Amino acid sequence: MTRGLNKVLIIGSLGADPEMRYTPGGKPVTSYSVAVNRGWRTSEGERKEATEWFNVVAWGNLAEICNQYLHKGSQVYVEGRLQTRSWEDNSGTRHFRTELVANEMIILDGRNYVAEYDDSETEY
Repeated sequence: MTRGLNKVLIIGSLGADPEMRYTPGGKPVTSYSVAVNRGWRTSEGERKEATEWFNVVAWGNLAEICNQYLHKGSQVYVEGRLQTRSWEDNSGTRHFRTELVANEMIILDGRNYVAEYDDSETEY
């Protein structure tokens, strides 16, 4: 089997306060969205901007740290992997959501707080 690579690095701002919950087994999980802006110039010299939103999920100790220290507007560096979940709603419609599962987070609002999570024991 060939090894692959699934690694994502983003720097951006939280769009809302994080939301923390617990799995039925008692494991903490925190979700939040991060806006990443980019700018470029067209061939005519016009300046353009776009924002990409990332849904971030943190588990365990990292989930607790994110919930405690992050807030709407926080500047963060997040490192992790992409994961797509799917589910079916009550009407039978299938939904998909791609998330960045974080294993490292650095707060960039001056104090550069670093938090990491080892997900080798995570059960989803």
